[in-house]
Amino acid sequence: MSTSATGPSTHAIELRGIGKRFPGVIANHDVDITIRTGTIHALVGENGAGKSTLMKILYGVQKPDEGSITVNGKHVTFSTPADAIAEGIGMVFQHFMLADNLTVLENVTLGAEKLHGIGDSAREEILKISRRYGFALDPDELVETLGVGERQRVEILKVLYRGARIIILDEPTAVLVPQEVDALFDNLRQLKDQGHTLIFISHKLDEVLAVADDITVIRRGTTVATVEPADVTARKLAELMVGSELPSPSTEESTVTDRVLLSVSGIELRDAAGRPELTGISFEIHAGEVLGIAGVEGNGQSELVETLIGMRHPVAGTVRLRTSEEGDQDITRWSTRERREAGIGYIPEDRQRHGLLLDSPLWENRILGHQTRPPSVKGPWLDVKGARDDSQRIVSAYDVRTPGIDTTARALSGGNQQKFIVGREMSGDPILLMASHPTRGVDVGAQAQIWDHIKRARSEGLAVLLISADLDELIGLSDSIRVLLRGRLVGEFDPQTVTPQELGSAMTGAGEDA
Repeated sequence: MSTSATGPSTHAIELRGIGKRFPGVIANHDVDITIRTGTIHALVGENGAGKSTLMKILYGVQKPDEGSITVNGKHVTFSTPADAIAEGIGMVFQHFMLADNLTVLENVTLGAEKLHGIGDSAREEILKISRRYGFALDPDELVETLGVGERQRVEILKVLYRGARIIILDEPTAVLVPQEVDALFDNLRQLKDQGHTLIFISHKLDEVLAVADDITVIRRGTTVATVEPADVTARKLAELMVGSELPSPSTEESTVTDRVLLSVSGIELRDAAGRPELTGISFEIHAGEVLGIAGVEGNGQSELVETLIGMRHPVAGTVRLRTSEEGDQDITRWSTRERREAGIGYIPEDRQRHGLLLDSPLWENRILGHQTRPPSVKGPWLDVKGARDDSQRIVSAYDVRTPGIDTTARALSGGNQQKFIVGREMSGDPILLMASHPTRGVDVGAQAQIWDHIKRARSEGLAVLLISADLDELIGLSDSIRVLLRGRLVGEFDPQTVTPQELGSAMTGAGEDA
């Protein structure tokens, strides 16, 4: 890393003329952003707009092809994240990087043992930081016992422990219920009041307007505006981002039929040690119905989807699928392949681990999970032309921004990866779609497109199991909502009358006694 002093500055960060190119893609060009010291500065933009690349440049993960970075009045060049950390920059990633089997102290000190050791000195420093910012964290508590909001505070604690004065938060509210969002915002305001500078990346425009002091909009790799929340609305921000009005997930009329497509009865699931993961799970989904499942992450949503798609098998209970007008079939012991061939689509919660082959081109990813059905095959043979043609159709229909179908999945932004997966899984006329966080990490324009595709297929008889941390999405898209808490279904709610706060209360167990 190299630095040169230029004197005191009221600006924590100044990015000037930042450009970054990859083969066939211009990620950033002529980006200019000024971030005032001691403020919360939001960064918004559609998927593929260049936000992630820009933050990777600021955090030392990537080097810009042109432009300059100034931190607290000093011109800097970062080669690694260690260089950024040395200048007081920390980053909290959307997907937590914590070891569940370690304590808070062990997670915080991992890789930073030279600062305060791993004993009493480190414990006292963690308690000091925790008390100062109202985190209420016990250094000796195992991370696996913590809720999602508490885990996020551990991630913030990690960067504060390393001396960060500038903190980048990537989609920090993506997995939080409303009450946890409020608590996070209180923490962020405390950090700001103590002189910290926060860069807040989010697709939730109402939250951006609630917490930010300044908002910078990035579109197609460059900055288009920096505004103050008092001067804009969510609708105006959406127009700046994607040139369209803020979308709504709400459905105008019910399309639920009396034909049951999926029937789940008394499902019990155990882990390798015999501990219960799902208990007494029973529900039905009708043709033309969206059943929403609300729950704080880690309460059995992943296990439920894995059981329904055939990745795991229950120790008790049955799963029945109506595969034709004549009747339904017991698919409890069917393989994943058999369920896919029967017409079950699957949008996984982790697109990079379970949805894509990152180093394979898009047309090969079109085949993934559909190896035995057209257009991937013709007779006993792989149909390369069919897969390529349909990949091009998905790219066009779902506005996947890519140089071409020979581009690897890894080269796409997260939101464009998600749009391609949704397009693939909506192809071939599935009868049942299991959608885990289908719009996580996508911008408002892409979100609207995905909602429209789901609503259109629903009106044509598709049954959907929708799992989402976006409560507005759950309420807007669902015909009925169930809450999953500690592996049990604990409540059923009418989307027409329930509020996000009521769902949040049920999700955290606050209303169990009532």
